[in-house]
Amino acid sequence: MSRKDAIDSLFLKKPVASEKAPTDKSVARVRTGAISAMGSSLQEMAEGAKNAARLQDQLASGEAVIALDPSTVEGSTIADRLPTAIDPKFDQLKASIAENGQQIPILVRPHPEMTGRYQIAYGRRRLRAAVDLGQAVSAIVRNLTDRELVVAQGRENLDRADLSFIEKALFALRLENAGFDRTTITAALSTDKSDVSRYIAVARTVPEKLAAQIGPASKAGRSRWIALAESIAKPRVMDAVETVLESERFKASDSDTRFALIFDLASKRPSKSSRKVKAWSTPKGKKAARIQQEIGRTALIFDEKLVPSFGEYVADQLDRLYAQFIETSGGGTTDQE
Repeated sequence: MSRKDAIDSLFLKKPVASEKAPTDKSVARVRTGAISAMGSSLQEMAEGAKNAARLQDQLASGEAVIALDPSTVEGSTIADRLPTAIDPKFDQLKASIAENGQQIPILVRPHPEMTGRYQIAYGRRRLRAAVDLGQAVSAIVRNLTDRELVVAQGRENLDRADLSFIEKALFALRLENAGFDRTTITAALSTDKSDVSRYIAVARTVPEKLAAQIGPASKAGRSRWIALAESIAKPRVMDAVETVLESERFKASDSDTRFALIFDLASKRPSKSSRKVKAWSTPKGKKAARIQQEIGRTALIFDEKLVPSFGEYVADQLDRLYAQFIETSGGGTTDQE
């Protein structure tokens, strides 16, 4: 028997063609069992060595998973999510952690000013679930700069549970207000500078209080939020919106329904019944001007073909007319309060 055949016979557990199989089957079983056990032991040792090396690398890089008391972890320095009273996904997450344990650790950094405390980069919902369940939270502790903290926060949210448009917009505005440059904001949101400009423009137009009352509205995309921002800028729209915010229907609805209620109201054009149109005629009976009245505004439109330059003349007389109005109305409603 050649040396190769002997090795094949030993490890492959089959007889060599030129030799007869052992007649005592129990001897064969003992031999193969011993070799198999030895192979398993060697494999376990190799895996153990790999795990030990991996753990050593994690410890060296500060990425070992440890259990933390949730009370020692502070929330995000810059909020990226809008809280909502009705959040089925969070309820599912909490139930899963209660049943199966926390599968994915949160990321924190040591608090730069307080020993023994931490600041969260991402995993705020998992942290909240741990608080509700009264258990420790699994965390990776990593030394992060302020920039690395917000970039990690933004990237993880985009990878795991995408932020809604308004959440991205508010996050971008908060980062800018905190002094971060556009390059950092772009990296945190994994987008380009034009999108960042659009996010910030919408966040500056939509009052943050209104956005918080609506919530994330994950089904409302960019175009609808931009349209809402444009509508809100119109006179008297916010007065009507405030009425809806106080309604029981709004308070009992989920975030997407709340957005729809506000969007439909803000996008609605004034009905004809709320708009009054009058005509002004010259002494000769020519209809030379149109007076349009609707909630919150009055417009006076002259026909320049019939009364050329008259509109400009009236505009020049506004100061005198206003003073006369104040005098004859006994003070009335003025802008001098």
